[in-house]
Amino acid sequence: MTSAPDIQAGRLACGGYAEAFSDLHAPLNAHEARVAAERCLFCYDAPCVTACPTSIDIPLFIKQIATGNAKGAGKTIFDSNIFGGMCARVCPTETLCEQACVRNEAEGRPVIIGELQRHATDAVMASGRQLYKQGARDGKRVAVVGAGPAGLSCAHKLATLGYDVVVFDARRKPGGLNEHGIASYKSTNNFAQTEVDWILSVGGIELRCGQKLGRDFTLADLRRDFDAVFLGLGLQAVNALGVDAPGLRGLEDAVAFIEKLRQTADLSTLPIGRRVVVIGGGMTAVDAAVQAKKLGAEEVTIVYRRGADQMGASRYEQELALTEGVVVRHWARPTAVRGENGALRSVTFAATMEKYGKLVDTGETFEVVADQLFKAIGQLFVPGDIAGSSDTLDLASGRIAVDGERRTSLSGVWAGGDCVAGGRDLTVVAVEDGKQAALSINSTLRGVAPMAAE
Repeated sequence: MTSAPDIQAGRLACGGYAEAFSDLHAPLNAHEARVAAERCLFCYDAPCVTACPTSIDIPLFIKQIATGNAKGAGKTIFDSNIFGGMCARVCPTETLCEQACVRNEAEGRPVIIGELQRHATDAVMASGRQLYKQGARDGKRVAVVGAGPAGLSCAHKLATLGYDVVVFDARRKPGGLNEHGIASYKSTNNFAQTEVDWILSVGGIELRCGQKLGRDFTLADLRRDFDAVFLGLGLQAVNALGVDAPGLRGLEDAVAFIEKLRQTADLSTLPIGRRVVVIGGGMTAVDAAVQAKKLGAEEVTIVYRRGADQMGASRYEQELALTEGVVVRHWARPTAVRGENGALRSVTFAATMEKYGKLVDTGETFEVVADQLFKAIGQLFVPGDIAGSSDTLDLASGRIAVDGERRTSLSGVWAGGDCVAGGRDLTVVAVEDGKQAALSINSTLRGVAPMAAE
């Protein structure tokens, strides 16, 4: 008789899911926001601004909150970062703007910039007011591939500059990782789609979902039919674990798990193992592990091949995992999985250490019993969708090579976000890429003839 792994739905009592997946941080009320804002020293040449990839004028928006002008503060944020609402929720402010805050040196704690940013952007969103409008149109058209933060940031900026923009996305629902790859407790109440709707309401942007580059159209088609092209393709594949056992139940991709969770209306129907192992050390690993615990898994263990300081997840994210009851084990790598009757039963690890700058095994091994394993060891860019024609893009380190203005090696084609070389795999960086590409597209196209297909 074939036994099944202990993976099942409905591990929590009625009502437990709503509580488990409630907002990670309660929003600040007006009084709390003003008190927090008054801690800001409003520095000249503020280091927090330099630390922000989108260069938000942080002292200005905080001063606006301190004077009771939350909506004006929101406008200041959106002028630099049209995804300011989501970035306030998911941006690792603890390693960016808040780490640079001068209050750290004097008091050991920064101004809560992320929470103040959410307060301001939420005020604008709640008002229903659209702060921007489509610019004067001159007939120029730009194709954007990818409806994630990079693509929609580019599309929004181009629309305000007067371009007609068509956004293509392979998924049926726009938003990219904001919609499909962010932990549910970080973005509640369908905020990702609310934000996308608000961005698209500027006008001049046509969204075509279910349209995949390489399947429904080619890069050559876009270069022929549009004056410029922006590629915000993201990453399409997950790195191999090295010990995968085809057909063994219980082995899953963390990215796919998070996406499925985000798109499941009734979380009580989503199965989770009783004992879960997550391989990896980045934000995806933490998101998968914490959400597995919130779904009712009794034991959740993150295993990472190096130490805590080398983990891609910030110290804050690591502490969040520990607070939620996740066990984090460092200096180990998976070497084998053991199954029984076609189902995962345990994972074998080799202890590791760093020697002369290289990761080596110590010779010790250990086994962790598991019903379910999620691999979160990084994603890959798959160039197949843009290959196979004369429109070949130069790559660097496996991703699209771009210059400082996000121009690719092909004339009239720009790119940004996770698909480009040197990207930091952060929403806020993708937003900046899209914005800078739009400005470069505008400076290239204004006053010149439309790009001719080669």
